[in-house]
Amino acid sequence: MFKRFAHSFAQRYFYSPNLPCKLVAILLLAISLLYLVVVWLKFKLASKKDFHIPIISIGNLTLGGSGKTPLCMAIANEFEGGFIILRGYKRASKGLKQICINGEILTDVKTSGDEAMEYAKSVRNANVIVSENRDEAINLARSLGARYILLDDGFSKFHIKKFDILIKPSHEPYFDFVIPSGAYRYPKSFYKFANHIACEGVDFTRESEISNETKRMVLVTAIANPNRLKDFFDICVGREFFEDHHSFTKDELQEILKRHNATSLLVTKKDFVKIEEFGLPVSLITLKTTLSVSFKELIKASL
Repeated sequence: MFKRFAHSFAQRYFYSPNLPCKLVAILLLAISLLYLVVVWLKFKLASKKDFHIPIISIGNLTLGGSGKTPLCMAIANEFEGGFIILRGYKRASKGLKQICINGEILTDVKTSGDEAMEYAKSVRNANVIVSENRDEAINLARSLGARYILLDDGFSKFHIKKFDILIKPSHEPYFDFVIPSGAYRYPKSFYKFANHIACEGVDFTRESEISNETKRMVLVTAIANPNRLKDFFDICVGREFFEDHHSFTKDELQEILKRHNATSLLVTKKDFVKIEEFGLPVSLITLKTTLSVSFKELIKASL
């Protein structure tokens, strides 16, 4: 309950702050300044390492979700031979793990983490590796015959020579400050260090649909920014938001179904990979991301 409250507060604090939230943000500016200095030093002191393979990084400057995973999936499905590398945030494992090689899934979702498993089940002939150490993962992917590397959330790896794509969110934070006064992980001025700034409606489009829709769906999600699902709010009998990457239990989901007298749980693919073994009634939100011709040409030129 506390984690859900904290998530809700963070959304209000960073994106729609009231007067008390604004005062807190101002009081925390000294910490933000210190954080800013650390980030700048990390950036300035980084020495670029060439791995001798095309590396495309999909990232963003702000906290929370901006659609990195759907864009990575669209690129991986468009251009064959890529290896997707990510940290595997909130997975139950540590170190380097091969999650999926040539379409064969090698682990369970607890080992992989939800995003890695979503890649494994959504990309044709997927190759997915999770590792806190991206250098090791890149070297392994090269040895396995990767044509190119896709780094999910790799902008902060300043030492890696790569083609940096930053996604500009459709809804930007209220303040342009770095954390904790604002929602920027890196200064907003860092957009100038990207090789390309990707914008929805220009570089890609998104289209959502629901499979197995029922009369009384309750929306349950553990994504970073649940407001991205606002188009589905009005068609549901209730909404239950959890912290990003929350690990659901069958009992808590059954309780939600009972409390809302719901006929199914409306979930995203990222949520679904964690609950599909529960055997509960599920309606699935599927998101199709279509790349523009100019964006495809940009990616092709970087490979």
